[in-house]
Amino acid sequence: MTADQQRGTATRRRGAALEDAILEAAAEELRSVGYAGMTMDRVAQRAGTNKNAIYRRWPTRAALGVAAYRCLADAELQVPDTGTLRGDALALLRAANTTWSSPQGAVLRDLLAAAADDPDLLTLLREQAGGSRTDAAWLTLLERAVARGEAAASALHPRVASVPMMLLRGEYALRGLPEVPEEVLTEIVDEVFLPLVRGRGIGL
Repeated sequence: MTADQQRGTATRRRGAALEDAILEAAAEELRSVGYAGMTMDRVAQRAGTNKNAIYRRWPTRAALGVAAYRCLADAELQVPDTGTLRGDALALLRAANTTWSSPQGAVLRDLLAAAADDPDLLTLLREQAGGSRTDAAWLTLLERAVARGEAAASALHPRVASVPMMLLRGEYALRGLPEVPEEVLTEIVDEVFLPLVRGRGIGL
């Protein structure tokens, strides 16, 4: 694509449409050449825009890389509805566990490896990689449990909702496995998460 064509495309796309095109292009770069090979020039060319349009939204390559990963993660996220909190929690945890060994998980592992030499990237991953949609999914499970009478309203708390994913990520960090065994997922739900949820209702 020529520079004139790029400018014409950028003119036609504005706001959210242009941002989506940039994020999609960055995600494709992450999948095809990894974070080390992703450059603002390559993303701009793939998105049919110019680097200035990218830098106005994401001032660094690290910011763009993490935003593109979150875009991938959000697109894959499905909130289960099995009818019970235990069933929902296990289904969501299993989906997250499978993701780690998927192409999306490969992108995240690549970003984590690069973060060892990039403090800014590491900070952004710690702050953003979990994604607000993942947190919201777990809160949705708790909201449904409260509505069904499985949990007290006091269990509907961001800290409670974050526990299963924090424990899952801890397993990856400690054991270095591409997937956590099913029995560990069950322990996280049955031995930690559900007792925590039930405990929030004690004394009310």
